Order: sequence, then structure tokens, then C-alpha cells
Amino acid sequence: MFGMIPFTREENSLWNYLDNMEKSLFTGFGDMSQFRCDIQDKGDHYLLEAELPGFQKEDISLDLNGDTMVITARHNSEKEDKGEGNYLRRERKYGSYSRSFNVSGINTEGIKAAYNNGILEVTLPKQAQVAPATRTIQIEG
Repeated sequence: MFGMIPFTREENSLWNYLDNMEKSLFTGFGDMSQFRCDIQDKGDHYLLEAELPGFQKEDISLDLNGDTMVITARHNSEKEDKGEGNYLRRERKYGSYSRSFNVSGINTEGIKAAYNNGILEVTLPKQAQVAPATRTIQIEG
């Protein structure tokens, strides 16, 4: 049973104290501080795929502010579970993750998003290329 309960070894050493403090400060700053995204060029649009496993669709928001699109996902596990047994230890996730993307050159009116099986797919249609105005160039000399 004791193997099921995570614990840390307590030693009264300055080096262990500093090591534990460093670990607690930087835990999660690596792979967990942001979610992973892939962006593919599909010709007339870009496809952004964001890995957001464990989130519900309602936990995810996409906001546009000028030429910036922000994807935010929030975990909130304060759900009350009644009558589910006697827990020795119960751990929950709390927090939020967000990423910002420059969407200049994107037709923001046509952005579409879908969330399936932990993957958020955002379709970002490219703006139509504007042909330069025709003009006559004077030849000198």
C-alpha cells in the first residue's frame, strides 16, 4: 500500500533544500507550459492543429484581437464527487495554457475551428492576393 502513495525523501541538507526549491519553481515550464501546435500550408489555407488532450470543448477559447489570435485552454477540476469511495490521495489539475499567433495575411472572417479527440483543428484561410494596379512605365534615355 505504501508504494501507491507518492512521497519525497526528507533530509535536512541545504543542498537538498535548494534542489527541491529549484524543482518546485521550474516544474512544468518545459513541455507542459504550452501545448504543442503544428501548422500546415494547404494551398488556399493553413491548418493549425493544437494538441489539447484532457480538455472539454467548453474549456477552450479562440479570441481575435487585430492581427493576433489567442488560443486559451483552462483546466478546472473542482467538480464535487459524492459517494465515490475513501481516497488515500486525490490529485487534480488546475491552470490555463495559451498561445498567440500572428494572423496577418489571414481572412479572419473565414476562420473555422473543430475539436475532436484532444486535437483542436483551426482552418485559417489565406487572404486573396491583390493584383497590383496596372500602370505604364516611362522609358528614359
